[in-house]
Amino acid sequence: MAFLSSVNVVGSGLTAQQQRLDVISENVTNINTTRTEGGGPYRRKMVVLEEENSNSPFRQALDKAMGRRSSAEGGVRVAEIVEDESDFKLSYDPENPDANEDGYVELPNVDLVKEISDAMAANQAYSANVTAFNVLKQVIAKGLEIAQ
Repeated sequence: MAFLSSVNVVGSGLTAQQQRLDVISENVTNINTTRTEGGGPYRRKMVVLEEENSNSPFRQALDKAMGRRSSAEGGVRVAEIVEDESDFKLSYDPENPDANEDGYVELPNVDLVKEISDAMAANQAYSANVTAFNVLKQVIAKGLEIAQ
């Protein structure tokens, strides 16, 4: 049932891009947050994606022992969510309660243009996965018609 593994691959892409969009939304939401529980301004977060490959050496040995062809399913998964270590922006506002002794306030290292472009890329990837899923549905439906 190769189509099930195809559904899993497409589903993993949808899940990964949805989580990427969630992190981007969090970044945009906190674009003006100058004080966090950990102290200091909000630090931009980024999603790290990696290949999800079930074709490990153990899997290959198991498939060989059972007389099956090796099934490299593939897909993508969120490896981790990391913080952007770039410098914070400084803004002169001596009246702000978060200002330092020189009157500067550290602002989050979130750039709205970068977040919008990342969101557009994630949206395109999500749309591509939806298209692949719809094509897969059509192929399965045609296969079922032929089998009748």
